[in-house]
Amino acid sequence: MQTSIQLENSLIERAQSLTGIKTKQEVVQEALRTLILLHEQAEVRDLRGRLKWEGNLDEQRLSRIGEA
Repeated sequence: MQTSIQLENSLIERAQSLTGIKTKQEVVQEALRTLILLHEQAEVRDLRGRLKWEGNLDEQRLSRIGEA
């Protein structure tokens, strides 16, 4: 999808400097991916304490030793 937006040059330049991303389009796409990821992580964090987990953590840790 092609669109036209006005961006603060200082934000784009700083993002490019920090990430090494060369084009404005790539910066915007990475920013959108990061924004989505952060919100999805927040949704998962909101579930903390609401889900019931059944299992034996020590048993699971010991079973991983054999996989190494």
